[in-house]
Amino acid sequence: METFQVQYDRYRAAVEEALQGLFLRNKPYGRLQEAMRYSLLAGGKRVRPVMTLAFCEALGGEARRALALGAALECVHTYSLIHDDLPCMDDDDLRRGRPTCHKVYGETMAVLAGDALQAEAFRLISHAPGLSAEQRIDAVHTLSAACGGDGMVAGQVLDVEGPACDEASLRDMCLRKTGGLLGAAADLGCIAAGADAEARRLALSYAEHIGLAFQVRDDMLDVIADQEEFGKPVGSDKEEGKRTFVDLLGLEGCGKLVEEETALAKGSVSGFPRGGFLLELADSLADRRK
Repeated sequence: METFQVQYDRYRAAVEEALQGLFLRNKPYGRLQEAMRYSLLAGGKRVRPVMTLAFCEALGGEARRALALGAALECVHTYSLIHDDLPCMDDDDLRRGRPTCHKVYGETMAVLAGDALQAEAFRLISHAPGLSAEQRIDAVHTLSAACGGDGMVAGQVLDVEGPACDEASLRDMCLRKTGGLLGAAADLGCIAAGADAEARRLALSYAEHIGLAFQVRDDMLDVIADQEEFGKPVGSDKEEGKRTFVDLLGLEGCGKLVEEETALAKGSVSGFPRGGFLLELADSLADRRK
């Protein structure tokens, strides 16, 4: 039986192999593909596509059937990071321990690389092998809803237009900005496995609680993390005047909230026949240091 780390590494290796094969063609606009690959292949934990593969297996499917969906999700996540780092947004110089896309390729190319990654994600889904037309359509709907005007982008708007005034508004912003793609990660795995409506509801519940815990932990790390280990600037939220869970609850209160949300997430999938990995994943994200 695989340990948690062995299973995680298996999923991650499959995702990395799939991503390595993208955007390789020699074209006159090759610098665009170079910028796309620079950010897409910058490393990271690949939490979202790993979740997609894990949910597929937890519900009796084969992880390979979810691979194209996981790769598409990572393309969307990477596009969001490229745009978040731009001077007009968070104005960050570092991402995953190295210069951000716009620092290397310039702002114009970074915007275009993000635009292209978003579009290519849906092309990947449209050709996802081993899935029916209905599953592909369902996957397109899931991912577009998660990253669109009521999902991740809406969360980003709430983030940049002004600091949240209370915990409820901060939760809403985080559940859209961070939780949207995590919810898509879980649901895409369910779609690939052919799961029923109840399993998908429980998967989304898991992702919602994981998403909130993830963001609260991220706010904590922005205060307490080692910048070299964290891979991006520490203290940037305070410099930008953003209101975070640490401002509202303090570090101790944030720690308690992470524990509560992690427990709720685990409760959502405790009945899954092969859900052990998801339980351990929740704990590992709650304790992460970067």
